[in-house]
Amino acid sequence: MKKKSKTNVRKIAVYGMMTALALIFSYLESQIPTFFPVPGMKLGITNIIVVLSLYKMGNGSAMAVNILRIILVSFLFGGPSAMIYSLAGGFLSTSVMILLKQTGKFKVVTVSIAGGIFHNVGQILIAMAALNTNGIAWYLTVLWFTGMATGALIGLLGNELIKRIPDKIFEGELKK
Repeated sequence: MKKKSKTNVRKIAVYGMMTALALIFSYLESQIPTFFPVPGMKLGITNIIVVLSLYKMGNGSAMAVNILRIILVSFLFGGPSAMIYSLAGGFLSTSVMILLKQTGKFKVVTVSIAGGIFHNVGQILIAMAALNTNGIAWYLTVLWFTGMATGALIGLLGNELIKRIPDKIFEGELKK
């Protein structure tokens, strides 16, 4: 029974660490002035933690860390509207990354690029529903390119972290 208890404490600590890192990255990103020529474009540095969670902790853990991060960030720095858009983008992008990773046919960078693209797709779908128009769907073509660029950058950084951070940090019953 002691072994199980120790594993649960470790699991809670790792989830807390990953969520805290995601919150810190979200805050840091919110402090970066918008200098991108594309409205709505962000670097998405928080997704480094999602990619790391996906490959080191497992599918459900990556989704849990991402959703928890979105909810907390929305309460701290955003609002209900931001939460809805972020949840749509975050859920869709993490789901696509999980599916692609499970095939075993895609590298970390490719999985991350797909995540970047589908995050934008999720947000545009919510905007189309909220505005009751398909007229903004054209903006997906612009966001696809930015999603590919930022997804590639996040994938490269995430891949390096996956290689460099020892598995023993994530050992236990985290990959369920």
